[in-house]
Amino acid sequence: MIGTMVLVLMGCGSAVFAGNVADTVGAGVGTLGVALAFGLSVIAMAYTIGNISGCHINPAITLGVYLSKRMRGKDAAMYMIFQVIGAIIGSAILYALISIGGHNGPTDTGSNTFDNGEMFQAFIAETVFTFIFVLVVLGSTDEKKGAGSLAGLAIGLTLVLVHIVCIPITGTSVNPARSIGPALFDGGQALSQLWLFIIAPFVGAALSALVWNAIARDK
Repeated sequence: MIGTMVLVLMGCGSAVFAGNVADTVGAGVGTLGVALAFGLSVIAMAYTIGNISGCHINPAITLGVYLSKRMRGKDAAMYMIFQVIGAIIGSAILYALISIGGHNGPTDTGSNTFDNGEMFQAFIAETVFTFIFVLVVLGSTDEKKGAGSLAGLAIGLTLVLVHIVCIPITGTSVNPARSIGPALFDGGQALSQLWLFIIAPFVGAALSALVWNAIARDK
């Protein structure tokens, strides 16, 4: 819950307050800055709570881990519930900051949306990039074939890479909880399109588990 709250607060917060705002200190961080904010949040949390919970902070990762038979279904369900709660808390903090502040940036809390007629592009993007992201997670954290203490760095940098490419398409979700939190506060288009940012990442995660189980099978 804490990890997902930090991810949403820092990642979405960078987009809301510093993404492309001309009068923001630093003249806006742009796509690369937002991508780094999400990735650095994951790295920070990986080395903070990784030894406690594994630092999933993403229901898609939890699904991939569950389908890879690394955790029980009951545990996976509880992880997902508290990931969503954490995302809502992070979004609530952003909403409060926006409501009481005087910045001239966007009025939303960092929702994921896609333009009219681009549903299939958005679905493919979210599926493929979640597949890549979760595959890296499964590979780098594998008990026998993983990256050990460097796993958090590999995962965070992969999330940066994914955001650089996907931000112009959907704002980048690859994380149902990250999309649910802001959508509940922003409503409108974000809420009506939320289904895609839940289903597509889960599809991508399931595919990554299938692929990892195949390529990592002991001969």
